[in-house]
Amino acid sequence: MFLQIVNLILDVATGLVGGACLMRLVMQWQRLPFQNPIGRFVFAVTDWLVMPLRRVLPALGRLDTSSLAAAWLMKLSHVTIMWFLGGTQAAFVGILIASLFGVLHWLVSGLSAIILLYAILSWVQPNSGSMMLLSRIVEPWLAPIRNAIPQPGGIDLSPLVLLVILQIAGMLLAGLQYGGF
Repeated sequence: MFLQIVNLILDVATGLVGGACLMRLVMQWQRLPFQNPIGRFVFAVTDWLVMPLRRVLPALGRLDTSSLAAAWLMKLSHVTIMWFLGGTQAAFVGILIASLFGVLHWLVSGLSAIILLYAILSWVQPNSGSMMLLSRIVEPWLAPIRNAIPQPGGIDLSPLVLLVILQIAGMLLAGLQYGGF
């Protein structure tokens, strides 16, 4: 019971900061503006971790390596603490790899949430400022699917198809993260 409570607290804390680091990474990759509520939140939650890392990890082109490293460090701390408290014997390499798969799982989960929000907003507030931001994040993922499948009755099913693909990817990543070591 104690381990489950600690895991929940760590999952929420590291997931919030790590997810914000990944959102920062995506927003910088897509060159999205940060002068909006989402951007201000992302900076407020991540600056304390990303800015010191930026001094030693320069960006590689459009890839913000410090944001990626910050997300990975958050997941690494979660996995390390849980394995330490759980008393299991794990190779250090196993902890590093599990952390990497955990970050990939965060990416898949975050993209799933953004696509779900995008689909809902496209019906209820298609002209909102948030819709423009979400659209720039998800359109590169939806466009190939939209071109490959028909739109019955003019209904765009590409978000649903992408959500199914992402759910399968999430299940595979979770299996690799927890079952592979």
